Amino acid sequence: MALKSILVHLDGTDAAKSRLRLAVDLARRHRAHLIGLYVVDVMLPIMAAADAASGAVLADLLERMRTDALEEASGVEAAFREALRRDDLAGEWRCVEGAAPELVALHARYADLAMLGQANPDDGQPSASAIVEATLFGSGRPVLVIPYAGTFETLGRRVVVGWNASRESARAVNDALPLLAGAASVVVTAVNPRLGLEGHGEEPGADIALHLARHGLKVEVEHTLAPEIDAGDLLLNRMAELSADLLVVGAYGHSRLRETILGGVTRTLLKQMTVPVLMSH
Repeated sequence: MALKSILVHLDGTDAAKSRLRLAVDLARRHRAHLIGLYVVDVMLPIMAAADAASGAVLADLLERMRTDALEEASGVEAAFREALRRDDLAGEWRCVEGAAPELVALHARYADLAMLGQANPDDGQPSASAIVEATLFGSGRPVLVIPYAGTFETLGRRVVVGWNASRESARAVNDALPLLAGAASVVVTAVNPRLGLEGHGEEPGADIALHLARHGLKVEVEHTLAPEIDAGDLLLNRMAELSADLLVVGAYGHSRLRETILGGVTRTLLKQMTVPVLMSH
């Protein structure tokens, strides 16, 4: 199983440069079509300033911000096209204008995988969290979230699967199969597993491990019983102990008045991740 198309969301940050390098490497491994997406979204900061400025001032500010964003997009496009040329990859550049969360989710529907950046509270990108959330719950596609800090030389060599026997977990594992091909190790971790037919079965993790083994993967299963500790923290600790370079989990949330509320584990991982995390819903 191979990826045929990969979408990577780009901006002018240093984290996006790292994200592009990882996307290029993944596209090269799979000979996939790489789509670079830049969204010019100036409405959020304009709305924040709306109460303190007149209509004419806001219009001028909007145009200047749009001009600056298009100039930044031109530089990002040049780096993207150079990466395609250098690695002899098929791909395309897309620059669109509008609400970034909705547009990224829309474009992600027509790719096998969407690569997005973790929100950095210090980089002035207020829509980053909303982009991840909208794509997770609105695109119907797996999302590979790349941390804003650090460099990642490998992806999918040492994998941890956070397994809770849910529909979302099963979806995430299946979506991750192209990334797991050739993995040196896959560790299925069940945190506080529920026994029985409605949970993990008689042996937590055994069924999904057998499924992965049939795909030629070397799989280990482990259970952690620590109800007093957040499951997301346990997964983060285990990833560090194993020097994992990829975590695979289901993404959880529910709609409340059309606003998606992230589940606790999903929220913890998105805030504190240290390695790429593949999530599906």
